Amino acid sequence: MGSENDEELNCKKYGVPLYGAAWVPSAAFTANELETPAKRLVVLAGGGGEGHSGIPNALLLSAFDSESCSLSDQPVAKLGTGSDLPYRIGVHPGGEGIMCSFPQNCRWFEWDSATSTDDQTLSLKSSEKVLKPLEDVGQQLALTFNTEGNLLAVGGEDGKLRVFKWPAMESILSEANAHSSVKDLDFSPDGKFLVSVGSGPGRIWDVSSSSSSVASLPKENDEIFGFCRFSRSTGTDQVLYITTMRDKGGSIVKWNPTSWRRISSTFVSRDPISAFNVSPDGKLLAIGTIQGDILIISSANMRTRTVIKKAHLGLVTALAFSQDSRAVVSVSLDSSSRATLIKDEKKGGINLWIILFFILLAVALYYAKDSGYLPLEL
Repeated sequence: MGSENDEELNCKKYGVPLYGAAWVPSAAFTANELETPAKRLVVLAGGGGEGHSGIPNALLLSAFDSESCSLSDQPVAKLGTGSDLPYRIGVHPGGEGIMCSFPQNCRWFEWDSATSTDDQTLSLKSSEKVLKPLEDVGQQLALTFNTEGNLLAVGGEDGKLRVFKWPAMESILSEANAHSSVKDLDFSPDGKFLVSVGSGPGRIWDVSSSSSSVASLPKENDEIFGFCRFSRSTGTDQVLYITTMRDKGGSIVKWNPTSWRRISSTFVSRDPISAFNVSPDGKLLAIGTIQGDILIISSANMRTRTVIKKAHLGLVTALAFSQDSRAVVSVSLDSSSRATLIKDEKKGGINLWIILFFILLAVALYYAKDSGYLPLEL
């Protein structure tokens, strides 16, 4: 962990409990706007709900500076959502806008370029597009677009799973009892499959042809499935990750995306996992815990690279990697958002095997000289 000043730079308070986070894709910026690797935007969602707490509900845009690995002290743009709490957000990969789930429906928001005399700033605006299939559907706990941005999947608190063609909103899958409650969803990189987790076993859905369940991912012993993500690779090393909870703590299970069988299970945390994501390059996994900790894990060997204890004072609600996989943003119920820069693994220092080699060589030379096999002056 860094110094106290570094911690203050990395973690910013925005005055509302935060539930969703995503990086604004480069495609959302116009040619006149200057979106650079050093200056990027993050969209955050949260609020106090429909009570009378005085805490507003809003979508926020925060600027990320990679040189200082810091978010802006204040949001660069803010869009209030009235009495409706924005919960989960799904950013369209083509830069068209943002899908957001609310207690009773899902709504679509578009990017808006506001030009001033000094510069041009990206903000959000409510869309006139009405999503009739997603009106009065209740709380959706998960929503995501596929990589191409032509499919949208949403999973409800009531256990119903829906998949639509985007932007036509033509239904291609509607399963009333996918789970008793849908916790998480993710499309495979090639867009052929959708994984869903919730109560009961995980399920694999073919969304390219049959629009039906093609595999069931069984639990072992007393496991509880939490989050699911496909690795971003489309090659032979592609895997499916599912986080699980048991009495001893949280683990990450790898599944083969062809046979849908378990590959391995790795214990990663004694605390329950409250957020999970995979980097776009597939090399890193990130988990957040209910204690506010963040762990960065190497997908190659499932070893923990970085642990940030008490990154947040409250439980981590969402994690999002930047498009270049060099940073991860986390948000929490404590109203904070934190930027963490992914550092390269240290290559310096003397390898342990080299040290052992020289020790053994020294011992061998000593005995060889003592036995007369080597000249004394050696």
